Amino acid sequence: MTSSRNTFALDIIRKLGSVGHTVVASDTYRDAIGNHSKYASEHAVTASPRFDTDQFISDISDIVTRHDIDLIIPTFEEAFYLAARVEDLPAGVRLYAGRFEALARLHDKASFKRLVTDAGVPVPETIVATDDASLAAAIEKYPRYFARAAFSRGGIGLLTNTGPLAGNIAVEDCKPTPDQPWLVQPFVDGPMVCSYSTIVDGRITSHCTYRAPEQWAHSTGITFLAVDSTDTLAYTQRIIDALGGDFTGQLSFDFVDNDGQLYAIECNPRPTNGVILLEAEEFALALTGETADPAVVEPGVERQVSAAVLADAFTEPLKHLPTTLHDLIKVKDVGSGWHDSMAMMWSPATLIHGAKLSHGQRKELLGALGDDIVWNGEPIDGMTDAQAAALEAVHEQRV
Repeated sequence: MTSSRNTFALDIIRKLGSVGHTVVASDTYRDAIGNHSKYASEHAVTASPRFDTDQFISDISDIVTRHDIDLIIPTFEEAFYLAARVEDLPAGVRLYAGRFEALARLHDKASFKRLVTDAGVPVPETIVATDDASLAAAIEKYPRYFARAAFSRGGIGLLTNTGPLAGNIAVEDCKPTPDQPWLVQPFVDGPMVCSYSTIVDGRITSHCTYRAPEQWAHSTGITFLAVDSTDTLAYTQRIIDALGGDFTGQLSFDFVDNDGQLYAIECNPRPTNGVILLEAEEFALALTGETADPAVVEPGVERQVSAAVLADAFTEPLKHLPTTLHDLIKVKDVGSGWHDSMAMMWSPATLIHGAKLSHGQRKELLGALGDDIVWNGEPIDGMTDAQAAALEAVHEQRV
C-alpha cells in the first residue's frame, strides 16, 4: 500500500488487514498515518516518485522482494510512476492500476473531456486555454465561469467568479501553456456528486456514489453520504468501455448534479474517500474480481473524519457549529470500530511534512501535502518510447 499518508489509504490498510491479508504500508516519510496502523504488519519509507523516480522504483522492488508481495495498491498519483515503470518491478507482482496510457488519458482533464464525450457521458461545454490570451477570451465568453488546470487535484487552484470560491485566485496568477493548459467551462449549478469504483478486467466489482455535505475550505470533503448509484454506475462502465474494456484498478469521478442531470467534471484514477463507505469483506473480494455482481453501497450510509469536522467548525463557528454537533453525535467516524487510534495520532506529522514540501512558499496546504507524489503530465524517467508516444497522443486528444 503506497502513499499511506491519506485517510482513505489508512482505511484500505485496515480493511485488508482485518480480513487476513498481510499489508505492508509505505510512504516517502516514516510518520505517515497508515504506517502506524496496527493492521499493517510492516511499514517502509521510499524515495519520492516525483523527485527520484529511479530510487522509488528500486525501493518498491526491494519491499516486494523482501516481503513476498503479491499486489501493489497505489493510493495517489504514484500510480503513474509505477505504471510507467511496471516492467522494472519484480516478476510476479501485480500492480492494481491501469496501463500508463489509460491513466494519463483519464488524469489530463482536457483529454478526459474528449474521452467522456466519446463515451456518451454528459459533460459541460469546455474551452482549453493554452496561453493568457485564450484564457482571457474563454472566461469572457461565459458570464459565470469555472476554470482549473488540466493537471490539478483536490479542489486546489480553482478560478471562478461564482460561488464561495469566487476570487480565490486571480486570473493573472493562472499561467496556461500548451503543456500545462487550463480548462474553462460555464459554471454549472448544483451539488457535487462523487463516485468510487474498483475494476477488474473491465468489469466494475464494487461501486459507491456519495456527496460531501461538509467540506474543508469548500473543496475537500470531510463527511461522506452515500446516494443512489444508478447513473454513475452506468457512466463509469461507459468510460471503462471507451478505454478499451480491459482496465483494472480504481477510478473516482466527480460530477455536478444539475436538477437531476449529472455532468462529468473530472477523474481521479485512484482511490478517494468513497472507499471508506465500503465494507471490508466486500472491498477485499472486489479486488480479486471473484464477484458475480458489483458490490454497490446503499444510499444513506454515512461516514466522517471527525477531527476534520471539528477543526472546520472553528474556521466559521457560527456557520458550522450546529451541523458539526449533529455530525459528531450522529455520523459514524471513519475510525469507528477499528480500535486503531494510534494511527490518527500521527496526523500532525503529515501537516509538518506538507510544510516542509512547501519550502517556505505561500502555498495552499492541501496542495503542498502531495507535492512529492503528484504527476503533472511530464515525461517520467525510464518510461518506454511507446509510453512517451502515448503521452504525446494524449496531448493530441485534447479539445
